[in-house]
Amino acid sequence: MNQPLAYVHPGAKIAKNVVIEPFTTIHNNVVIGEGTWIGSNVTIMEGARIGKNCNIFPGAVISAPPQDLKYQGEDTTAEIGDNTTIRECVTINRGTIDRMKTVIGNNCLIMAYSHVAHDCFVGNFCIFSNNTNLAGHITVGDYVVLAGLTAVHQFCTIGNHAFVTGGSLVRKDVPPFVKAAREPLSYVGINSVGLRRRGFTSEKISEIQNIYRILYQRNYNTTQAIEIIEAEMEATPERDEIIMAVRNSSRGIMKGYTGMY
Repeated sequence: MNQPLAYVHPGAKIAKNVVIEPFTTIHNNVVIGEGTWIGSNVTIMEGARIGKNCNIFPGAVISAPPQDLKYQGEDTTAEIGDNTTIRECVTINRGTIDRMKTVIGNNCLIMAYSHVAHDCFVGNFCIFSNNTNLAGHITVGDYVVLAGLTAVHQFCTIGNHAFVTGGSLVRKDVPPFVKAAREPLSYVGINSVGLRRRGFTSEKISEIQNIYRILYQRNYNTTQAIEIIEAEMEATPERDEIIMAVRNSSRGIMKGYTGMY
């Protein structure tokens, strides 16, 4: 930690066994947990809360003020959980008065040149590939994979275990357990590969698939589909999670793939 070519503000709280490489700057009101490695030329600004055993690669900027003209200097934070890796030149802005913080969970991988804007809540075990861009006020569930060059519109929600293909523009909410692709972004199936990797049984995957067949493939409107799912499908945590995601969507969920551009 005693790196003479790095600047660490006396007000920063740095735990044991933190490694800080040369030419890094750490501002006041920063907390960094044990075992974290911070590469050279990293800037960690006021309000950063970084967990244990994280890796932050060169050029990253953590907890910069929001790129939001409504921001008036509120005392907000950017919080990163344990065992999370932030690759080169990633930018993560702290929150505004809306949520007061930006949060990235445990065991995430945020690849190079990605951006997470103010007031985003990102769950655990997420992977954002290179040049993924999240606008403000976005909620991302656990085990979400956003492939490279994905851009997500402000206030969108992406459900647990969703997979979004590279180069996608996410303008509507993405419900849990699905694969999203095409332009405009559409449902193209469930994320069966990811679900198997995380221990979902074949029976559970089939149940989720049947729910989405009703929602996306039987020509019902959304209200009709949810009523049929509630009436015909056994109540399970996965069924209820899908129903809640659809009902609580303020932007509306993405549409089913039609094969037409």
